[in-house]
Order: sequence, then C-alpha cells, then structure tokens
Amino acid sequence: MADISVIEAFESGALRLRDFFFTGDDYRYRLDVEARRGFIELLKARYNSGVRYRGRVLKWDTVIEQKANELGRFLIGKSSTVDFAEPVLRLKGNDDPGMRAKILALTSSQAKRLGIGKSTLHYLREYASHDGSFRVHEKTRQRIMACNSSSLALSH
Repeated sequence: MADISVIEAFESGALRLRDFFFTGDDYRYRLDVEARRGFIELLKARYNSGVRYRGRVLKWDTVIEQKANELGRFLIGKSSTVDFAEPVLRLKGNDDPGMRAKILALTSSQAKRLGIGKSTLHYLREYASHDGSFRVHEKTRQRIMACNSSSLALSH
C-alpha cells in the first residue's frame, strides 16, 4: 500500500524530485518538510479510503487489522487458510475514459500542433486501446486536456 501511494504521489505531482535534497554529512537523501507533510496526508487518505471487502465497505486500516488477525489464527492453527489475495489493491493510473477517447481521436497533425511527438502518440494510442491502466506524463496530459473536443472535430 505504501509503494502504491508513493507511485501515485509522483504521478499526481504531489511529490517531485526537487522535493528531495542530499545531505553530504551522512550521505542520505531527505524529503522537504512541506513535501513530507503532504505525503503523510496522502498516506492517511489512502489508509482511510474505503474498499469493498466481504460484502461491506471498510477502511483499509480495518481490513489490514482483520488480515493480521486472520494470519494470527492461521499461525496458531485455529484456521487452515489465510487469503491475502482479497481485497485487491489497485494502482490508479492517471488515465480515464475521457483521456482515452481524446487520445484515440487525436490525429497526427493535431498531436504535432500540441507538441506531442509521433512516437509518443503511437505509444499513447497503443496503451489507450487496451484495458489496462497506463500513465500519461503530466505535460502531455495537460496538452491533451487543453485541446477541447470541438477543436479536434473541426480540424479533421
């Protein structure tokens, strides 16, 4: 869960490389105080978010507690199974149906006007045509989102 939160923090722009700094005295990277506070808030939100589990919507911290109890019962022999496959924790990509539609409708000339290269457009179309989650770099995402559908339709 922490790993996914880190990935989502970087994808959303909540954490950036410039938020880290190097201290020469102990050869470690440190996180800026404000960035640290923001990331802790993201973690809190993630752990307090709801997830469907056993027919109910529970907070992740409750599910983790139940899984720990389940593991404990398994380890002392009171249960024959432990299931860590459910609930499924998913990485939320920064793609959405609207973004997919815009990418698939984007022509080469429109992409060029937006400053999106041929190879970038090729891979975006490839990813958008499949069901899986994919990442769109923030600059590219902003360019695509700034281009409204009416201008896409007019320029065909």
